[in-house]
Amino acid sequence: MSRNNALRGFAPLNWIPRRARSTYHCEISCDDACFRPAPNHSGNEPFAAILNRRISRRSLVRATIAGAPLLALSTSPLGSQIFGSAPLSRQAEAASSTIGLQSIPHDNEDSINIAEGYTSNVVIRWGDAVVPGAPAFNLNGQTAESAAKQFGFNCDYNGFFPLLPGQSRRGLLGVNHEYTSGVDMFPGYDADNVTAEQAAIEIVSHGLSVVEVTRGEDGSWSYDASSSHNFRITGETPMRLTGPGAGSLYTITIADPTGVDVLGMFNNCSGGRTPWGTILTAEENFNQYFANAGEDTRAARYGIPEAGSRRHWEDFYDRFDMNIEPNEPNRHGYLVEIDPYDPSFTPRKHTAMGRFKHEAASVTLSDDGRAVVYSGDDQRFDYVYKFISNDRYNIFSRSANLDLLSSGTLFAARFNDDGSGEWLPLVAGSPPLHTWTNAGIATFTRLAADAVGATPMDRPEDIEVNPINHRVYIALTNNTQRAEDAVNGANPRGPNTHGHILELTENGGDAASRRFTWDIFILCGDPSDSEQETYFAGFDKSELDSISAPDNLAVDVNGNLWISTDGQPSKLGQADAIYVVPTAGPERGRIRRFMTGVPDGEMAGPEFTPDFGTLFVSVQHPGEAGGLDEPTSTWPDGEFPRPSVVAAYKDDGGVVGT
Repeated sequence: MSRNNALRGFAPLNWIPRRARSTYHCEISCDDACFRPAPNHSGNEPFAAILNRRISRRSLVRATIAGAPLLALSTSPLGSQIFGSAPLSRQAEAASSTIGLQSIPHDNEDSINIAEGYTSNVVIRWGDAVVPGAPAFNLNGQTAESAAKQFGFNCDYNGFFPLLPGQSRRGLLGVNHEYTSGVDMFPGYDADNVTAEQAAIEIVSHGLSVVEVTRGEDGSWSYDASSSHNFRITGETPMRLTGPGAGSLYTITIADPTGVDVLGMFNNCSGGRTPWGTILTAEENFNQYFANAGEDTRAARYGIPEAGSRRHWEDFYDRFDMNIEPNEPNRHGYLVEIDPYDPSFTPRKHTAMGRFKHEAASVTLSDDGRAVVYSGDDQRFDYVYKFISNDRYNIFSRSANLDLLSSGTLFAARFNDDGSGEWLPLVAGSPPLHTWTNAGIATFTRLAADAVGATPMDRPEDIEVNPINHRVYIALTNNTQRAEDAVNGANPRGPNTHGHILELTENGGDAASRRFTWDIFILCGDPSDSEQETYFAGFDKSELDSISAPDNLAVDVNGNLWISTDGQPSKLGQADAIYVVPTAGPERGRIRRFMTGVPDGEMAGPEFTPDFGTLFVSVQHPGEAGGLDEPTSTWPDGEFPRPSVVAAYKDDGGVVGT
């Protein structure tokens, strides 16, 4: 369709009643995205309908694998051969996938619990000094000047970068600070009367921290507050736009008539590491920081409020007020490249990889050496994307690779009902984008993906490439607005309360392929609940743990998938947790709970050291349901809740998970 047609019908978003438990988290982390009508008016066929048709016309083929029958779901024709044109065989894939730990029970204790034989310790907390000379944290005496030098709020993504090649006991830890919530930060906070100082503190408490970390002789980890390697990125840090959107008529502002220079990054959720040793950090729910979009249909597609924002930053800063700076939101919502080894490096917002609610970034190389980046748009009924660079990775010149993500082709995924799929190019001039420009595609990527007919998905979160089996795993956290009449048997549910994980295989195993096949790897939920459909790659449900709201993913040395969750307290009445599941071998699909979090605290950012001897995890917004006045958790110190990064390691010093 033409651009004008693509913009029609985008009615302003209206509030609908909010739900019970921890609604403040939803309000302030993603502007109540789950409780608003989804800003998707494309009319593209939903994933539920595709999956429903596919399963309804195929019958279960019972297979004997590893000497035992594969058990089907009790009421639906769902088994190992339903989801892929080339069914997986446990015998054929039993190359490795060994997990040497026992699952732990779920709990709601105000402590981090971990599998037997493992220990965890807190590495760094909200307010800890990052920049040398930063003052000690004072809850009742916070200032913007101090906060800009301290560990920010609500840690999420973790990226470990060795200071020497292959080093695993000393390195740099890059940590995102996704969002702030005044009620969890300031004693006596009044959301209706935000002060200028509180707004300034929140702005600099966003961004990213890089700190030097070291593993001690006892296995525990600590950070060095005096290290010259440490630095902070905040919502005030100067950055540069690159690619087709930079300097366009969509990014020019009063403050920046060049349309290239921008201040700060916001709502950076997860991210990834590039082969050349930089961080790609993902701006997600950036829409909530801006105000007064009025009837701008493109702003509505991104969920920017028609009137004032909840944060009230527009009361103090013109750049957050679209009445004054209508293009400022167009300068946010990108993958941002940061060099953890160089505090002087100007972060780059790469518009070529699209503007949407990036949850994460998974970087790999194609067979011919081009950079390939997978990223999901974390919104109900939005899309999965892939970017392929024009130029090739230069193994001999790190500096040459710093421009690699500035130009290339962006694709959106279409999932067909026969288990195949295709990557649809978002290229100006090609039907149905013949009236678009490349700058328009880079800035209004959601609308371009609407136009080409990408498949609306159930909140695509983290995407990880498995280097062992070369498959791509996509966490779809949930979709509470999926219609019941779109469900058929044991499909993803309507509403899809618990989410699921896809397993995608590029044709020929080449990340640059334009076609792929896909399978359902896990349909999350409680396997013991007979009223609820779940699927765990065909594994016997009696031997499984419950899991809901898969969020971030990591892959270990054996190709096992590690999953962190965000939402189990409201979905299962259980604390969020870290799980591990084999992707191959006789236990493919058997999920185990490795670590449990604290009340109302999300588990995020799982990251291994190069030797796989340590797993870093962020514990975000502990005790958020009651705020500072009545927190449901006082972890980690027993005084008041502080988002923190923990390190988990095996007591015998071995590889985590074995």
